[in-house]
Amino acid sequence: MSQHVEPVRLHNATRMPVDSDRLVSLIEISLDPLLLVFSLWAIALLIDGRLAPQHVILAVVVFSLTFPGPAYLARSAGSVARHIIVGWLALFGLLFFFGYVSGFLQYFNSDLLLVWCWAAPACQLTGHFLLRWAAPAIIEIQGDRKRAVMAGMNEQGLELARRLASDPYSRVRVVGFFDDRADQRIRSGSGYALLGKISALPDFAKDNQIELIYISLPMASQPRILSLLDALRDTTTSIYFVPDVFVTDLIQGRVDSVGGLPVVAVCESPFAGFGGVVKRVSDIALSLLILSLVSIPMLIIALAVKCNSPGPVVFRQRRYGVDGREITVYKFRTMSVSEDGATIQQARLGDERVTPLGRWLRKLSLDELPQFLNVLQGRMSIVGPRPHAVAHNETYRKLIKGYMLRHKVKPGITGWAQVNGFRGETNTLDKMKMRIEYDLNYLRNWSLRFDLYIIVRTIWVVLFKRDAY
Repeated sequence: MSQHVEPVRLHNATRMPVDSDRLVSLIEISLDPLLLVFSLWAIALLIDGRLAPQHVILAVVVFSLTFPGPAYLARSAGSVARHIIVGWLALFGLLFFFGYVSGFLQYFNSDLLLVWCWAAPACQLTGHFLLRWAAPAIIEIQGDRKRAVMAGMNEQGLELARRLASDPYSRVRVVGFFDDRADQRIRSGSGYALLGKISALPDFAKDNQIELIYISLPMASQPRILSLLDALRDTTTSIYFVPDVFVTDLIQGRVDSVGGLPVVAVCESPFAGFGGVVKRVSDIALSLLILSLVSIPMLIIALAVKCNSPGPVVFRQRRYGVDGREITVYKFRTMSVSEDGATIQQARLGDERVTPLGRWLRKLSLDELPQFLNVLQGRMSIVGPRPHAVAHNETYRKLIKGYMLRHKVKPGITGWAQVNGFRGETNTLDKMKMRIEYDLNYLRNWSLRFDLYIIVRTIWVVLFKRDAY
């Protein structure tokens, strides 16, 4: 039975959404960075009796890596606890490694670091659960929720209204819809009132203290939109346009500007601009760390592969990289054949092509270790959509809509699909579709914290869920 993942279809264009309470949103995005910094300083004062320059420098680094903090209010309590703990372990491990390599670690009291290692996530958990408890009261004391109406009772308008209604921390209440179409053409059973024709909206807004208007008319209705905007000049309402492009499958959708003119990003790499620098630096740092730890095991594996069966130690295969360009990917050879032609059969359970040593390497994903060299070369990332053989790409791009969008980023050694059960053989089209859906979900929601979380999850999957053949 195939699993299901709900994709994020309407991607926020800003970090502080207009539908949520701005005070609560500001507290939420600042909570993690401030708690980590203040917990460090409090422990430094308690143990060292003062704030030294190294404490200030570390605080600046931590704040830079964690601001803005993640939005946890919509998640379950268990999910919040899991993400905080895993995220903190990954962040602390990264800081500890850089401190050790640079020698900066020697300036810190070991007792301070030990206490902070435990106190920081405890402060995060306490802070987020206190905010969850206090958020409704914070919203309540600021007065009634803002009244909103929708111009256009269509798919994207109804979806926006449903999301506003289901968000317990939203300060927006949708009063109803305005639409010019005949009643039979309007989606029935929505649960929202049809208040009248669009021409009646400006007077309704003035007479009923409407504070927000969402225009959800299709782009083809430009004359109607311009006429409505002209009529609304006589009101004090805030007006937002919900273009029908947003019901498509956006990748890093956002509002941007080119030469001072607004543009809407529909499909963009999450690693454009500063995000790309962060991704590349983290890839290089983590690859060097991992290679330094596994260099001797890699040498032992290479000797074992050479002695176990005839053929090259390292298997090279053509795969698609970023922007669909071909790259060469390295793996320890695990089969008695080296296939890289127009037709390649995926490894399956009991595959006779897999050598006895190769079967063990594949189960533990040790055959992937040479790909850290691909990362240093800039061909791959540690986290990203897994690269498929060129032959498989050419097959599935014709069968799965949006398949090639996964190549907006460099392929990864591990990925969001792999830690969610889509690792190893994809022997049905449905399994491949779900793998692609998880890959695109990663592109929509990438962050450095997300990468670190996937890396930690990968270790768990490799050790306890060995489903690769």
